[in-house]
Amino acid sequence: MTEILDFLFGQYSQSSTIDITLEIIAIIFGFLSVWFSKQNKIWVFPTGMISTSIFVYLLLKWELLGDMMINIYYFIMSVYGWYIWTRKVDNDLVTPISVTTKKEKKTAVFIFIATLVFVFIIYKIFNKWTSWVAYADTITTAIFFVGMWLMARRKIENWLFWIVGNIISVPLYFYKGFTFTSFQYLGFTFIAIFGYLAWKKSLDKKTSTL
Repeated sequence: MTEILDFLFGQYSQSSTIDITLEIIAIIFGFLSVWFSKQNKIWVFPTGMISTSIFVYLLLKWELLGDMMINIYYFIMSVYGWYIWTRKVDNDLVTPISVTTKKEKKTAVFIFIATLVFVFIIYKIFNKWTSWVAYADTITTAIFFVGMWLMARRKIENWLFWIVGNIISVPLYFYKGFTFTSFQYLGFTFIAIFGYLAWKKSLDKKTSTL
């Protein structure tokens, strides 16, 4: 049993209590944010902003630039999403769950490619192309950037990007030595699957009543 615990959490032996506590707090608010997103509740954004703010600090300290940029972007898109989700499209309705349009798909492709280029340049500047992890970080950053933008616009396809990105992140964060965060992404994967099903049910219900 001790060997298993050492394998899972041994990397935290050099971490300060405050950093471990902050990571756990960030994870709790991260779970709340994803859960509220699944429930289609506006609380997805304030809880997410708390989580990302803490992770920006921790990831900067851990020198994980790609992950830090993801969380800065999450924070900015949470502000944008908060506005979109509460904006009324007419006198009675706020922005509803919907399917991505052709124009939005083109924008999503642009965001994905632009993110790849941006992260590549940043990693080059800071000389971070030292292992395969940098390539995995670049891909997951692009996936999450698109997923967050689609979620902010309340597009059902956002869940597909979250599912793929989360699956990649589980072993990636474990390899980096952040077991708690790895477990977080494992939980995120299941919530994202159920989130997609819940949003699809809501969208199908709305479509059938038209």
